[in-house]
Amino acid sequence: MILLFDIGNTHTHVGLADGRRVLKQANIPTLAWFGGGASALVKKLIGRKKPTGAALCSVVPKATPLVRKAVRNLWNLETLELTYQNIIGVGIDYPKPSSIGPDRLANAVAARQRFGAPVVVLDFGTAVTFDVINAAGDYAGGIITPGLAAMTDYLHEKTALLPRIKIREVKTAIGKSTEEAMLVGAVHGYRGLVRELIGELKRELRVETLPVVATGGYARLIAAKMPEISTVVPELTLEGLRLVWLEHQGKI
Repeated sequence: MILLFDIGNTHTHVGLADGRRVLKQANIPTLAWFGGGASALVKKLIGRKKPTGAALCSVVPKATPLVRKAVRNLWNLETLELTYQNIIGVGIDYPKPSSIGPDRLANAVAARQRFGAPVVVLDFGTAVTFDVINAAGDYAGGIITPGLAAMTDYLHEKTALLPRIKIREVKTAIGKSTEEAMLVGAVHGYRGLVRELIGELKRELRVETLPVVATGGYARLIAAKMPEISTVVPELTLEGLRLVWLEHQGKI
């Protein structure tokens, strides 16, 4: 069994996998690594399973050694950390590879393996990222936009009268309340943003059809009315980590 950690700014996505797929997954607050409660939450997810390997990707450098230490203390395992230097399964066509988020590299590995190339990954996290794997199978770059929650929270924090809202589907295009108007802007507006950017990527890659794989918190919500998004794969980042770990172990 392989223990997987996608350490994000808000949550750490934890998974348990075997040689074929991700079997279980759960989110724990990344802050829990600093408060000492994360180990217990991971043990609860794992149950009686005994992992034989571990891999992580992290955009929170201060949390990375805490995760490594927890895995070492609990299961006496060393953890493979995905970086641009040890990525397997995709090439890199990017001026400064060290600046690519390792979670984005994990997504690229999984998308390339499952859908071929070219392919685009759309990850709905604290920020929403587009990652492009070109026809040669290389990570070629991407796009970063504010996340839906970040956008609506900013409006709440920077204005006197706009409330904090819970993002959900809204049927109308004309808001009949402040909350509804904000939801129209967030949900319908975000679909418009995504649609336009996918169109730009198609033009730049010179393709008529382009697989777009969505993952992350609001992926299903935004993809629900967007035929431009081919599929939603919630475990995509963990799947990329699983593939890299297996490659490094010579099991693929």
